Formats: sequence, C-alpha cells, structure tokens
Amino acid sequence: MDPQHFALLEEARRSLPDGFKAEISGDTIVMMVGPSGIHQRNLLVLRRQFDAHCPGDLLPSENTDLVSPGVGKSRNPDLTYLPAEVLETTDNQVPAETAAIAVELVSPSNPENDWVGKVRDYPVMGIPLYLLVDARLKTVTLFSHADGKKYHRREDADFGEGLRIPEPFDFDLDTASLLPYA
Repeated sequence: MDPQHFALLEEARRSLPDGFKAEISGDTIVMMVGPSGIHQRNLLVLRRQFDAHCPGDLLPSENTDLVSPGVGKSRNPDLTYLPAEVLETTDNQVPAETAAIAVELVSPSNPENDWVGKVRDYPVMGIPLYLLVDARLKTVTLFSHADGKKYHRREDADFGEGLRIPEPFDFDLDTASLLPYA
C-alpha cells in the first residue's frame, strides 16, 4: 500500500469534526457520522451476548482500526474481538488478520459501505467472520468461510430469529431485543 494513502487517512482523521470517523479502502477514504442511540443500544445488546461466549484469549474492542497495508485497506468496525496481546500497543491500529470477527451495524446514511465495501474488504483482510446488523431492514447477516478473496457462506435472519455464531464463539445469537430504525 502506498504510505501516502495512510498519511492522507491520518490527515483526514485529524480534520474531522467530533463524532466522525474515517476508513480507507484502496484509493477511497470513507467518512462517516457518529452513531445514533438505536445504533449504540443494538451494539451493546450484541456485545453482551458475544462477551458471554468469548474465549478467554480474546478481548472486545470497539472502533479499532484494522489495517492490511499489503492490500491497501484500513477499516474500523463497530465491534471486533482480538487476541489480548494485539491490544498491548500504544499504536492506534492493529493487524486485521488477528480479528476473530468484525461486527457492523449498518449506517442509514451509507449502507453501501457495510453491504458492499466491507463484504468485499473483510475477507481480503483475513477476517474470518463478518456479522452485519441492518436495523433498516430488521435483518442480521453472517458472512463466513472466507478464503482470502471472498466469503463463501451467507446466513440471514430477521430480527426476532436466532442466528448461529460459529467457533470461536459457538452460540445462538438472540436478535429479539434488537431495535429497528423505523
């Protein structure tokens, strides 16, 4: 990856007003507004379930920069689980391939970023599981079986239905208490 892209990303982050965040995918810098109350509530509902089934060697991390310089990507999922030793750094970014899962709650202002860009980027970045919660559509989608190019399995559930989360978490996600945007 061109080091100038990371320099531009850092400059963009310094220039953003409070409540905004930025990511990079190839030559594109993506900027997003901060989350709503429903977004934060749904994230906490999900996190409680993941925390209850999280292996001892993984820690939850919200809004951590996952970087893959070799493929020119830096993404910032709403929630991820990382090996504890990866977070023993003063740096603000960690290697993406160390993430056990990326969890995203779809932004109503830019759903394509989560549904297209991150579905494309996360398997290339070495992230084995991608959980996508779309409160607009009242759905939860799990992408899995990544091969370094794409995810080969997609499982969908409506809010109120369960969804099996595989190893290393190994539990049935309860979506009954997730709130829709409308």
